[in-house]
Amino acid sequence: MLNLLFILFLSYLVGSIPTSIIMSKLVKNIDIRNYGSGNAGGSNVFRVLGWKYGVSVILLDAFKGVIAVIFISRLYYGSFPFPNATPFDDFTLVQFIAGIAAVIGHVWTIFAGFKGGKGIATALGFLITIITIDMIVALGVFILVVSISRYISLGSMLAAVSIPFIMVVRENIFGVDIQSYHTILPFSVAIAFFVIYTHRANLSRLLNGNENKITFSKSK
Repeated sequence: MLNLLFILFLSYLVGSIPTSIIMSKLVKNIDIRNYGSGNAGGSNVFRVLGWKYGVSVILLDAFKGVIAVIFISRLYYGSFPFPNATPFDDFTLVQFIAGIAAVIGHVWTIFAGFKGGKGIATALGFLITIITIDMIVALGVFILVVSISRYISLGSMLAAVSIPFIMVVRENIFGVDIQSYHTILPFSVAIAFFVIYTHRANLSRLLNGNENKITFSKSK
């Protein structure tokens, strides 16, 4: 039990690393939370500092999820402390728990007053190690929507919502056998609702027509 708590804590700390705040301090000596949308995430860095720094922050945030799932979870040893009712083996379940802890750390970071980003990139890094093909297709949805609309928030929400649909199509129409499909599917639906919840302010601005668009101009 203590080992699992340690993995949870360490994954949360890694997820809590405020990459957007660090990047804005290093590049412009500013606090990104005082500019743009005020959000400590890669999309706001994209708007304020330019696409190069925005993409860098998004990749770093995604890597936090990868670190939790691929590396921190390997610190687990012994049997799972609770009955495992999922179709996953104990180690895969620990990977899920570590990834979720990293996302929670990103959204509610201990290093910035528990106010972080939206968790999209960290969730991407975490999930791409579990359902790789589905996440690559969802990433394509994100890129397409952002390229057309210039709204990162819209791309993030539609990409998240697309994941369960992609899984349903691959499993039931194309006959792809997705491991633990009946467990991952409701989880992906929950992730979609979580993403919409963290983007509720963006959704309101989109509906009111005053959400900020991004440009792909040179970094400032």
